[in-house]
Amino acid sequence: MNPTLTTLFNHRSIRQFTAEKLTTDEVTTLIAAAQHAATSTFSQQYSVISVTDPAKLAVLGDITGHHWLEQAGHYFVMVADQYRNLQLVPPTATTTTNLHSLDKLLAGVFDAAIATEAIVTAGESLNLGSTIMGSILNDAPRVIDLLDLPELTFPVLGLAIGHPTEHPEHPTEHPEQKPRLPQDLMHFTNGYQALTADDARLVAYDQVIHDYYQQRGTHQRDETFSHHIISEMSRDPQQRAGILQALQQQGFLTE
Repeated sequence: MNPTLTTLFNHRSIRQFTAEKLTTDEVTTLIAAAQHAATSTFSQQYSVISVTDPAKLAVLGDITGHHWLEQAGHYFVMVADQYRNLQLVPPTATTTTNLHSLDKLLAGVFDAAIATEAIVTAGESLNLGSTIMGSILNDAPRVIDLLDLPELTFPVLGLAIGHPTEHPEHPTEHPEQKPRLPQDLMHFTNGYQALTADDARLVAYDQVIHDYYQQRGTHQRDETFSHHIISEMSRDPQQRAGILQALQQQGFLTE
């Protein structure tokens, strides 16, 4: 096993951090790792905002419902960004249409997501822990106002990162790793392979997840993977119903 695979295979989301803040050098290194990640057409269509103001972190805690983020060593917001490109191109009908398009929105989202994973992996190689937080989209307009985001930008993900109190060197304090889907349920050859709820492989995986939740050290519960997905899809869709409107207010999807 090489060190990179060891880091990737040992990934866990960390939500408990020491009081130690990341140093300027650590933040610079993590941003450099993000910058070296793949980017669509080398257009680098994302930006990263470090949120260090305690008042703003408290607002993000309210939005996400996870105030523990305020105790992290650092907090990043990953932003899909076509505004920078808006400053670089002549305002023709073609460039304007492209910048506001679904295609360029997705490119910015892809770039931001890929950069986020690069920060996570780089952080874990430095014995830092993190959690990626899509919950900043619980109130996207409020995040946009909080961070003074201009047109053609959109907050994609939050990232809480820091020195974990749950540490690999102290396994009893480190969260157990959730078992992933068997590869034959998510990796296909030459085309998609449909799955039914009574597939024996899924039934077996449900039992694996049930056993995991029953046996882990904290927050035991009676749940399978199928139950988890049902619960996720049963959430009030109005909670994030404003995302499309917020995107359009930021200038995307107007063509």
